[in-house]
Amino acid sequence: MRIETDFIGGREIPDDVYYGVQTLRGKDNFVITGVAMSAEPYLVTALAHVKKACAMANRDVGLLDPRIADAIIKACERLIAGEFVDQFVIDFIQGGAGTSTNMNANEVIANIALEMLGHKKGEYQHVSPNDHVNLSQSTNDVYPTALRLALILRLKSYIEALAALQQGFFAKAKEFQTVLKMGRTHLQDAVPMALGDEFHGFGTTIGEEIQRIRESIALLTETNLGATAIGTSVNAPEGYPQLATRHLAQITGVDFTLATDLVEATSDTGVFVQLSGVLKRTAVKLTKICNDLRLLASGPRCGLNEINLPQLQPGSSIMPGKVNPVIPEVVNQTAFLVIGLDLTVTLAASAGQLQLNVMEPVIAFGLFFSIFSMENAVNTLREKCVVGITANAERTRDMVMNSTSIVTLLNPVIGYKRAAEIAREAHESGKSIHDIAVAERKLVTQQQWDRLYSFDNLIKPHYVAGDR
Repeated sequence: MRIETDFIGGREIPDDVYYGVQTLRGKDNFVITGVAMSAEPYLVTALAHVKKACAMANRDVGLLDPRIADAIIKACERLIAGEFVDQFVIDFIQGGAGTSTNMNANEVIANIALEMLGHKKGEYQHVSPNDHVNLSQSTNDVYPTALRLALILRLKSYIEALAALQQGFFAKAKEFQTVLKMGRTHLQDAVPMALGDEFHGFGTTIGEEIQRIRESIALLTETNLGATAIGTSVNAPEGYPQLATRHLAQITGVDFTLATDLVEATSDTGVFVQLSGVLKRTAVKLTKICNDLRLLASGPRCGLNEINLPQLQPGSSIMPGKVNPVIPEVVNQTAFLVIGLDLTVTLAASAGQLQLNVMEPVIAFGLFFSIFSMENAVNTLREKCVVGITANAERTRDMVMNSTSIVTLLNPVIGYKRAAEIAREAHESGKSIHDIAVAERKLVTQQQWDRLYSFDNLIKPHYVAGDR
């Protein structure tokens, strides 16, 4: 054990850990979610990038001894490489606007640097968490900047998952392009279409979400790094904010820019509300898709039964042979969670007061948990469901040709009124539209019928005029 002190008092710290007394206090005080910062490696990486950029800027302006700066920079690089992630032990949701997380990073980096310089952990007179690692900084500019970078990194991974799902739908669209089915509105028969077009629509809507997320990433690149406590850059030298931001952009490859109004930027959480809304939008879209998949696969004998989902597990403890659409169901539930977390982010963002929003930790939790959960759900949907979907082409074609709704294609030829009469007679008598229109009433010839009701014209109809 070693003894570390702060202005509240001293605490014993296990000598094999790299965090210090302020981290330990936060660890003890905030036992909320059971999810530590180490659960999101991107946030650890982002904190290290920010601390590295700040050390470089402090060195360049002559505030930080080059030997100490070099040790801090190398310590940060080890964190970026994936070392010491388990040393980030603070709960995601915490009081103090992220101060415990910032100090967790400061203490871990300081103790790594101390060992690299030949000193023992806790010998902060050589490398101090506050005076050296946190030089020219405040939690109020470090934490939101790291949060922005971590979200960008996490969102890039999420985009990759969504892009793979989009391609999965497009592959099925190609596979099902010759499968005729009935389109539906209000859950009632509408007009025919290709099953491939339905799946292509799923892929297109996922592509729209990818674009919205990319737009959100662009908004995340504005930072308040160098604003320190409230945006006045107290304790930071002239030019430091611009220099630190430039270093951060260079070492991350992200085009970070410094906000023009640092006071506003320090208290504003609008970009997080925007991102949360986009995540909710994607969750809503995925909910609709999964609802459609469940409907299309319903049955199998007493439902639509147009497609077959992969059979993954028995669906009932009492009904033998029953198989449930468990993957769309779990994606639905994940989407509902994201929609709920969007409200959490909204309320937390609205709770900001004066020069700071102290609720950023729960905003971070809501955003990261949403992205992480949805990325897993999207991968699961693609891998365990979409790639294994098959079509019941014969059944879907029979349903189309037995539907009274196909009379719609006769509207331009015989008019709406007569078409409606035929549909009513077919519904009441059980006769087919073909038998009534062609064989009995002779309103269209067989040649006209064959042209109107060819597969190509059913899925991509051409307007055909006729005498009424």
